[in-house]
Amino acid sequence: MGKRDVQICFRFGSGTPDMERHRSSGARTPLNSALVQRRSRSKSYRLSYRSCLGAASRLGLTPALTARRLNTSRRAPKSHNISEKVSVEQLALLLKKEWKLSYVTPLYRFRHTQMRGYSRQLSAFIAAEKHQGLAVDVEAAQGSFRASFSVIQGMTETDDDAETILIQIHSKSSFPGQDEPQRALWSGWLTCVYGNPEYLNSLPKDFTCLPLFCSSGSEVLTNAVKSWFQLTFDCCFGPLEISHTSLQWLVALWTNCHAECNIQHLKMIWSVPVVPPLQITYTVDGQDAWELWNSLRRDPQEEGEGGKDEEAGSNIDIMEVERFMQGLKGHFYRHFRLDLSAGSLKQVSTALGLAKCNGRMKISNSKYMIATLTLLTECALLKMPM
Repeated sequence: MGKRDVQICFRFGSGTPDMERHRSSGARTPLNSALVQRRSRSKSYRLSYRSCLGAASRLGLTPALTARRLNTSRRAPKSHNISEKVSVEQLALLLKKEWKLSYVTPLYRFRHTQMRGYSRQLSAFIAAEKHQGLAVDVEAAQGSFRASFSVIQGMTETDDDAETILIQIHSKSSFPGQDEPQRALWSGWLTCVYGNPEYLNSLPKDFTCLPLFCSSGSEVLTNAVKSWFQLTFDCCFGPLEISHTSLQWLVALWTNCHAECNIQHLKMIWSVPVVPPLQITYTVDGQDAWELWNSLRRDPQEEGEGGKDEEAGSNIDIMEVERFMQGLKGHFYRHFRLDLSAGSLKQVSTALGLAKCNGRMKISNSKYMIATLTLLTECALLKMPM
């Protein structure tokens, strides 16, 4: 037998649910559920790093990053009408598209005022790569490419964050005078949302930190863009997987938004290490998930009075996330006698977005994208070589 897939859906219903392969079963998630109680350091990067830093290493190490751990507490997501700050046209380019995530180290002598120059340089670089038979997109091999850089104003949340950069590569017709519109073959963006202030303030003025790189399109063009950035700004890229812990954070953060946005369903995919491998799709009704989450939230009044109450109520602690996950896993275990704690969370999706452990992400709702990008920015900073 090969890989097995099991889909489980919890919602309003009666009776004891049965688990069937490739089918859904029904049961309501009880509110009073009893709870059931990872880097490469390339030599080439180090040499590149030192070439612009010198022996004294002007970037250095900061206390905030040497621990190499995710925050244990973060702000509860709040609805942002981001379209008031960000162009609707630019925002539409970021939403409802699956992005491949990477981290990128600080860019040396990158300037937000040089977008036109960078557009010409990248276009010329891709043309040279194509001439050598390297950067060729199969669908547009007969045409040429035009790269464009632009600044997405309004994505920053603090004075330390650098403005987001959008990059697009369009195809140009081989036949002069043809009026057909240019097609976007590839898109990518670099961003920093609520970046670690200690680290950002430790950077020399010649370095710009945009640690999260998102790409969509031909892998060949992605590699060409990364190569140009590495040669031009002496930086380094690396894959950004979304860890089991980060996926659990997204489960909690997105569920917390249900009261305002109605996530409809919380869908999780788990991989259980048995022979043959077992993949379980576990879907929970959005309202049931939120009520379970809300029942486990810390009471702000326990934290003190005055300002502390407000601050506690606006934060989510890792212990709350773990209790929520234990509640979901405990409910699953009582019905199917299968402990998901032995497995690994591989994918999470709601109406707000989708995240996969292999570093793929889709953002579906702009009002809560800041919370998602804050977590991903933190993940990118922690993944960078030290």
